[in-house]
Amino acid sequence: MEQRKSIPSMVKDPKLIEKRREQIIEAAVELFISKGFHKTTTREISRASGFSIGTLYEYIESKEDVLYLVCDAIHAGVEKGLQEVLVNGVSGAVMLEAAIEGFLRVMDQMQDRVLLIYQEIKSLPRETMRYVLAKEEEITGFFEEILHRGRRDGSLQIDENSVKLMAHNIVVLGEMWTFRRWSLRKDYTLEEFTKMQTSLILRELTDK
Repeated sequence: MEQRKSIPSMVKDPKLIEKRREQIIEAAVELFISKGFHKTTTREISRASGFSIGTLYEYIESKEDVLYLVCDAIHAGVEKGLQEVLVNGVSGAVMLEAAIEGFLRVMDQMQDRVLLIYQEIKSLPRETMRYVLAKEEEITGFFEEILHRGRRDGSLQIDENSVKLMAHNIVVLGEMWTFRRWSLRKDYTLEEFTKMQTSLILRELTDK
């Protein structure tokens, strides 16, 4: 696992740092989505955050730091949504169905932010980009864990060599709802898309 980047702050109060950075993230997301990373200035971010440019630089060192914080917050939101579906005492197949539904729901809720990551990640320094991409791998690993669980309890029929690829397929399926929303939403509601895609996956992995 890539080590989380430490962003220096002139402020010593951790709770205040967290609070102010949340304000920065919320302001920056809206600006990055509407204007793009490169066209957004740090002064605009500070103004939208509700404090001066000098105060902004007490919590970050560069605009790239802001983009990193945004990416990290988006992944944290996705991971939180996925962790909520992990339930002990159920089969891998049942958990997989719940995880797909949960993942698609999170993708729907965070669609603009997820799109932002893929549009602007190239603007991050190489080491920071590697960390962000590693977080993407962790999300794929979440589905790998469920698929392995289903293999062990016999509720999913999938060979070991196919687990990673299937996990990637599921993640791409979820991101499809964001990347191809311009077309998919003409024909399907989120519930319809979820039901149909889940059915296709489970048909491949079970006797259903």
